[in-house]
Amino acid sequence: MTEEQTGKTEADIKTEVVAKAKRRQHSAEYKLRILQELDECKGTGLAGALLRREGLYSSLVSKWREQRERGSLSGLSEQKRGPKVDPNASELVRLQRENKRLKEQLERAELIIDVQKKVAQLVGTTPLPKNEED
Repeated sequence: MTEEQTGKTEADIKTEVVAKAKRRQHSAEYKLRILQELDECKGTGLAGALLRREGLYSSLVSKWREQRERGSLSGLSEQKRGPKVDPNASELVRLQRENKRLKEQLERAELIIDVQKKVAQLVGTTPLPKNEED
């Protein structure tokens, strides 16, 4: 077709291909709104039109439904990406510090006990001055 037949110029038609597609991210509010609309469309045959309008796949929507059933969709907006934090990690660190502190305290106590034993041995082996009366 020519420009005269379509009525569009070359500037009107975008043919540039993006080097890397950007991954879409949907907020929890958006997901819940779409799921609500789909629930309202049940039995009317309008669900397909809604998915086409929003550019969504049914497999994606089924994952959103699973998330909603698990209850993870309600807290999704406040979750952050990255490595999962072990809830017991802080307790583990605290216990390791306490263990180290107690080991150092035990070493000091054992050193003191060793010194006291040696002093007791020295005191016990030295003869006491005898009284002249004996």
